[in-house]
Amino acid sequence: MSIPSQIEARLSVPAIASPLFIISQPDLVIATCRAGMIGAFPSLNARPSGKLEEWLQRLSAELTEKDAPYAVNLIVHRSNTRLDEDLALCVKYKVPIIITSLGAVEKVNEAIHSYGGLVLHDVINNEFAHKAISKGADGLIAVANGAGGHAGTTSPFALVQEIREWFDGPLALSGAIASGANIAAAQAMGADLGYIGSPFIATEEAVADPRYKKMITECSSKDIVYSSLFTGVSGNYLKPSIVAAGMDPDNLPSADPSSMSFNPDGRSPKPWKDIWGCGQGISTIREIVPAAELVRRFGREYRKAIARLSDLPARYRGA
Repeated sequence: MSIPSQIEARLSVPAIASPLFIISQPDLVIATCRAGMIGAFPSLNARPSGKLEEWLQRLSAELTEKDAPYAVNLIVHRSNTRLDEDLALCVKYKVPIIITSLGAVEKVNEAIHSYGGLVLHDVINNEFAHKAISKGADGLIAVANGAGGHAGTTSPFALVQEIREWFDGPLALSGAIASGANIAAAQAMGADLGYIGSPFIATEEAVADPRYKKMITECSSKDIVYSSLFTGVSGNYLKPSIVAAGMDPDNLPSADPSSMSFNPDGRSPKPWKDIWGCGQGISTIREIVPAAELVRRFGREYRKAIARLSDLPARYRGA
């Protein structure tokens, strides 16, 4: 693996619980990390802005070296007016892993590197991957077709293959990953880690509308709609939530990318609050469980998948 050894040694499951807007908060992150998988949250979830320092203090106090490290997601797009303030707090509390999104900014990477932090940048194509590494990111999160929320359209096979042709650093894969077997498949393709979001919406610790959690357990890939309407960036959303908002999911207009905003107070319905993001892999999620139980399930499935591969006939393994 190309994940730093000090991080790899603390994982029982080689995966990241992706930062879910509104939903990921300290209880979910702590439960995930204690179960042995990297937990993450967007800094913008801590509202008002002063709340972020409280969260970082709590994470620093409650998580130990026996737990998996945690990550904070920073939106580096110009619409995020809190970036400098949140970045300063991440440096102050020496957040182990920073996930940057919607732009590659050298000053952010330099600030995190000043204390030895790791920066992973999420990308939807190989062009953005090159740009992120050239700006100083340590690793990449390949957001492939089928991922929840903002997602690309490239097959995970193609995207990982293109990135691995030139980059041998840390690489996580996002895109309909909802089981331990999916994590093993991501590693077989060349990724180091799975990047999993939607299954964690249906956990007890997730700060999500109960109707959202229930909808996750009742839907499958046929219920996912890909649209740029809600934030200006194309993403995957639950069709029933679009219908509930009074719109026709089969006839949605496109949005101008210049309308991208992460302070959508004037929007109605509001993305994430009313229109619910979700990936295509949710058919495996059929009940709401504690996050630790979900992580343990991933671990069992992962080990079973690895064992199954090792049991392949010798002719396939080249023995």
